[in-house]
Amino acid sequence: MTLSTYSSKHELWPAPVAAGPIAATVALPGSKSLTNRELILAALAARSGSSSTLVEPLESRDSSLMIEALKSLGFGFATGAGGELEVNLDAEALGRVETTIDCGLAGTVMRFVPPFAALAAGRITFDGDEGARRRPMATTIDSLRALGVEVDDDGRGALPFTIVATGSVRGGELTIDASASSQFVSGLLLSAAAFDEGLTLRHEGEHLPSMPHIDMTVECLRQRGIEVSQPEPTVWRVEPGQVQGGRVVIEPDLSNAGPFLAAAMVAGGSVTIQHWPASTTQVGDEFDGILQRMGAEISRDDRGLTITGSGLITGIDIDLSIGGELTPVVAALGAIASTPTRITGVAHLRGHETDRLAALVAEINRIGGIARELEDGLEIDPSENLHGGEWLSYEDHRMATAGAIIGLRVPGILVENIGTTSKTMPNFAQLWQSMLEARA
Repeated sequence: MTLSTYSSKHELWPAPVAAGPIAATVALPGSKSLTNRELILAALAARSGSSSTLVEPLESRDSSLMIEALKSLGFGFATGAGGELEVNLDAEALGRVETTIDCGLAGTVMRFVPPFAALAAGRITFDGDEGARRRPMATTIDSLRALGVEVDDDGRGALPFTIVATGSVRGGELTIDASASSQFVSGLLLSAAAFDEGLTLRHEGEHLPSMPHIDMTVECLRQRGIEVSQPEPTVWRVEPGQVQGGRVVIEPDLSNAGPFLAAAMVAGGSVTIQHWPASTTQVGDEFDGILQRMGAEISRDDRGLTITGSGLITGIDIDLSIGGELTPVVAALGAIASTPTRITGVAHLRGHETDRLAALVAEINRIGGIARELEDGLEIDPSENLHGGEWLSYEDHRMATAGAIIGLRVPGILVENIGTTSKTMPNFAQLWQSMLEARA
């Protein structure tokens, strides 16, 4: 399926228009990036007999897919008070594994689980949604083969594929090209401590997107007692060792904060995101500086991070290679900004849930905006002709929320499949409405 063949399949959600300045406090669910990393590490700890408790983990489609994948590999989960999640080895499920893992559209599942599953024994098939079959997976498949794992993909370099696991992975030294996604690096590093020889991983390619996500992976490993070094900027060494269990508190999802922060800029007024961490590896923390450059005022205190906007938005010229997932929010603001916006360094977004660059350009232009694709990004010019109309999501949660942002200013925006936000934020529509009802 391409953008040209995609059409509405779901109910249209009328994006609410901001009736005036807002004064809202928003409590966001846990970080998807941290939740799914910690679920893998909790399972690794459980292999050594050490249980883990995750506090305030995200409950969403992506995290549910990760949990179901780990259940099928022999791990048990128990929900405690306040939604705390305990992860253990399910003794009744020990033995050879013959299973199919549904990756949905979750990049973290399709790229984090295969190296971990190779530590099991048996045939494990990975598949997912139609859109997942178009996402690049050759780097993961080739990496596993280089580490001695048998993989059958019929030469596709994509889902579906089957690994034949023997109960161990040799490890050692490996060179990959992770230009398409930092998840290829993180997926290997997360399980590397359980490889016989650990792993020395080198990236060789034109660029490496989303370095903060790799930094997040390294920090998660170190917090669980694993020795990780970085002798060169794109070389990582994970020593073999046992991942420690324990109690891990999941930070709120700062990337999902983006639409709510943008709302204060579009509607005017202020939004406070509760429990914004003072220090974090989440790329969403970059919204602080980015949105100030686009006209916001931002402060931090014991409550969290507060953004204040006047309704006036200035365009920006920015390289977002540090965190391409921030692009849809910045592009949505750019569509209603008073000066041009240029976003570069994000060519890898063509391999996300959809081709996000093509999708953003198509939808902004559909409603009367002026947007153009670049080789590694997009340009947006101010337009006085924005109008209501259907905004397609392409089964991409960040496309759906981008439409909601523009709908605050432009009456009549109908977001197709707002339910796709369940990938990382199941109650987005309710949170959005509650935020708008908190009037200044």
